[in-house]
Amino acid sequence: MSAPDGSPVGAERSIGQLFASATTEMSALVHDEIALAKAQLKRDVKRGAVGGGAFAAAGAVLIFSLPMLSFALAYGIRTWSDWNLAVCFLLSFAANVLVAGVLALIGVVFAKKAKKGKGPQKTAASVKETAAVLQNAKPHPRAEPVGEGVKAVARSSS
Repeated sequence: MSAPDGSPVGAERSIGQLFASATTEMSALVHDEIALAKAQLKRDVKRGAVGGGAFAAAGAVLIFSLPMLSFALAYGIRTWSDWNLAVCFLLSFAANVLVAGVLALIGVVFAKKAKKGKGPQKTAASVKETAAVLQNAKPHPRAEPVGEGVKAVARSSS
């Protein structure tokens, strides 16, 4: 098993290696957060599109089906009953408005779901939380071995 930088786990690593490893991991974290934000935005846009499509379908049903459905339904009601033809046309219109109302209600439900979706805000909050944790992170102090008063000096590898 090895660390992200390729060195064996448990081996002493230099500060440069630790910094490089932390930078690589932070870069991967940022890329993952961006990918998450994109996925959440895509989902919210898709919900909004479904809601808009339902509204468009409701309008199309109301506009294009009213004449044909109204006549067919009105004459059908007239055939089954001996009601006045005007009453039959009113019932036909009410049925078309009911269908359009159901489609509009579906559109409202999907539009509210799209509006409630706070995907990017959740991701932004997560990124801010990660940044706050990293800002407050302090290196763990190493205990000096007993009896040695000499402090270790960092050396560069160049």
